[in-house]
Amino acid sequence: MQPGRKDLWFVPLGGTGEIGMNLNLYGHDDQWLMVDCGVSFDEPLVPEYQSETAQTSHHPIVCADPKFIVERKDTLVGICITHAHEDHVGAIADLWPRLQAPIYATPFTAEIMRRKLAERGLEGKAPVHIIPTDSDHTVGCFDISWITMTHSVPEPSGLIIRTPLGTVFHTADWKIDMSPGLGKSFNIKKIKSINEESELLAVVGDSTNATKPGQSCSESTCYHGLRETIRHQQGRVIVGCFASNIARIISLAKIAQETGRYLCVLGRSMDTMVSAARLTGYWPDDVELVNPQHVGYLPAHEVLLVATGSQGEPRAALGRLAADSHRLLTLDEQDVVIFSSIIIPGNEKAIEKIVSQFNARKVKTIQVETHNLPIHASGHPNRDELVQLYQWLQPEMVIPTHGEHRHMEAHADIAKSQGIRKTFVGKNGDLFRLRPQPSIKRGVIHAGRIVLSRD
Repeated sequence: MQPGRKDLWFVPLGGTGEIGMNLNLYGHDDQWLMVDCGVSFDEPLVPEYQSETAQTSHHPIVCADPKFIVERKDTLVGICITHAHEDHVGAIADLWPRLQAPIYATPFTAEIMRRKLAERGLEGKAPVHIIPTDSDHTVGCFDISWITMTHSVPEPSGLIIRTPLGTVFHTADWKIDMSPGLGKSFNIKKIKSINEESELLAVVGDSTNATKPGQSCSESTCYHGLRETIRHQQGRVIVGCFASNIARIISLAKIAQETGRYLCVLGRSMDTMVSAARLTGYWPDDVELVNPQHVGYLPAHEVLLVATGSQGEPRAALGRLAADSHRLLTLDEQDVVIFSSIIIPGNEKAIEKIVSQFNARKVKTIQVETHNLPIHASGHPNRDELVQLYQWLQPEMVIPTHGEHRHMEAHADIAKSQGIRKTFVGKNGDLFRLRPQPSIKRGVIHAGRIVLSRD
């Protein structure tokens, strides 16, 4: 099964019908372009929506089965990675030996990817092309423009994919944030220009928050909420957040300075992200971090820690602190743990366990869901942002991705409410024919999951 000169196809192998493990393919004129290559954590090999019985066997790391494109790797002209989140880049070092295609990414994403490839002995073997932000590049028969969006990681990119048969806007993860705290604010002018330059055939877009009303919280609002929360605390403050959210960590560094505290980061992935931010120019020169080896000797009221493990991972820094097994620090009764992150569905019990461990030791915990101030900002668009996007773009069709079925159905309804008549809600393994005649052919392509082993 190969696309001809009159065909323009979209094939998701992962990330459509689920949140995570994104792997997407665009096909035209006997060539394939891959967009993203991600993982998910603690998942079964058969998705819940495909299984009639409860899945009891979960695996630590899984990704989309690349069998379909591996069998056609001679026609795979490139792999474009939109940003540095694990669900978009986490499988690249594992799958690249099977794919053997050049990789394209902006500088921060490329730095994170370089480290992953180096761990597998692939640095220098896998060709990584570093694409400047907001620039153009031709990959095979696809003319691609990287367009900087706003999200919860440096350099989130949407892709404008141009072919002789039409233009597709692959949004990847995004939100409208005019004060993102790091990098450029949302570029309305650039977004509007997509439709002005050429007629827009399709938007393939993020559905994660399509069921939520209003507009997502700005990162700057989150900064103010965290500052007000932290400045009243008497003991140590430990903030759990996603390691890739460099803007959040920099906000916490500013808050530390304003409240007379020293900032320290705990966790391997946190160290990796901060190091990459330094190398690519995103870390402010005037922000210093305390050596973790020293943090236990500082007065409690002078300590602000940022730790990995906000989703309840027992071996991460926050989990070890909860179990009182961290080799560098023991928490006291006056200390407070702030979860600056949402609870990702499926992690409720794990988070509840470490919260209970903290509470049993009289360490106070603060969570987004019950706190009266904004201490977390999602990186995805709510309903009003999707409405605004389609008022600006008015594509011929919309294909919701990056979400469970209910998210994608809500996304499609929003598009329809803005006068877009063609919406296609499908799942991994469906063939979306964008040209010559828009249609969806369901379940015709193998799209399973495989387990990844990390020694």
